[in-house]
Amino acid sequence: MLQAMPLSGRSSARFIETALMHNNPLPRIDEQPDIRSRLLPFCRLKPGGVWIDAISGHRVACIDATDPAAVSSLMDSRRARLAIQDPPYNLVAFERRQISDYIEWSRRWVTNTLSSLESDSSFYVWLGADQRDHFQPLPDFMILMREFPIQARSFITVRNQRGYGTQKNWMAVRQELLYYVRGTPEFNIEAEYTDIPKTLRGYYKDVGGERTENLERGKRDTIRAGNVWLDIQQVFYRLQENVSGCYAQKPLKSTDRIIRASSHAGDLVIDFFGHSGTTLLAAELAGRCCYTADIDPVYCEIAIRRLDHFRTSGKTGWQNGHAFEREIPAGAPSHLPDEVLELPMQPTLF
Repeated sequence: MLQAMPLSGRSSARFIETALMHNNPLPRIDEQPDIRSRLLPFCRLKPGGVWIDAISGHRVACIDATDPAAVSSLMDSRRARLAIQDPPYNLVAFERRQISDYIEWSRRWVTNTLSSLESDSSFYVWLGADQRDHFQPLPDFMILMREFPIQARSFITVRNQRGYGTQKNWMAVRQELLYYVRGTPEFNIEAEYTDIPKTLRGYYKDVGGERTENLERGKRDTIRAGNVWLDIQQVFYRLQENVSGCYAQKPLKSTDRIIRASSHAGDLVIDFFGHSGTTLLAAELAGRCCYTADIDPVYCEIAIRRLDHFRTSGKTGWQNGHAFEREIPAGAPSHLPDEVLELPMQPTLF
């Protein structure tokens, strides 16, 4: 007769969490064109459309970030204090486009970003460095940015808790974040402090005739994030903020840090690659206004629904559920209505 093995405290908690966790995810939408076409009827925006939030004044536009007229329509003569851009940069992009094409495409959306920023503003760009392809597109993009009237301020590395790799190479666990400025924007150093306690003593220095060490001189008992962020958990299905169906979701914590460091309450933040709506939600949480966009109506709808979901439930995502559960509940048949909205597939890089 078989007997159940007792679970350890951690294993028991994990078993209960998994058993109780809502489980109705969407697959990656960019890899499932049939799923995308079935979701389109539930999207309120068509290409070129702009949704305006009646509560906080946020805007979500279904536009191409390289189209100057479309970006101008979204901005409506306003200028932003902060831009956070997360363009597609994965390996699939290079199977479809040469690096020269990618850089030319980047030149256009960077130009549109800069035309949307204030004279004193900050500009952050998430970008990949594929170690299987000469670290592209990062080096060529960095060279491209020398063309523009901006100053490079920092090259930030975010250390993921999980990664990918083989037994024959160092595991890839980093994400690259470039920080540029136009003019002389303020930087809120308080936003840089983490919850990681200071432990290293030393670095003695004479101050006012007294010999002091760094823990005595510090303003806080925790460390600053610096340009290597160790305290960011990348998003996966167990986290409440997870938005299934999205392939490149950035953590709210990293976006919140950027927003609080490089803008003030009431400022305008822009993001032309909205995807899962993280910048939109982080701006809402921090008391900023966000103008965001995506070329795909499905991701625009996800961003809008994520904001509404937070306002009505207090939840920052759907964990292992998804944004269209009102129309496609758990256990529903996989065949969705045939009366789909016939919208053309938009050109994308991912």
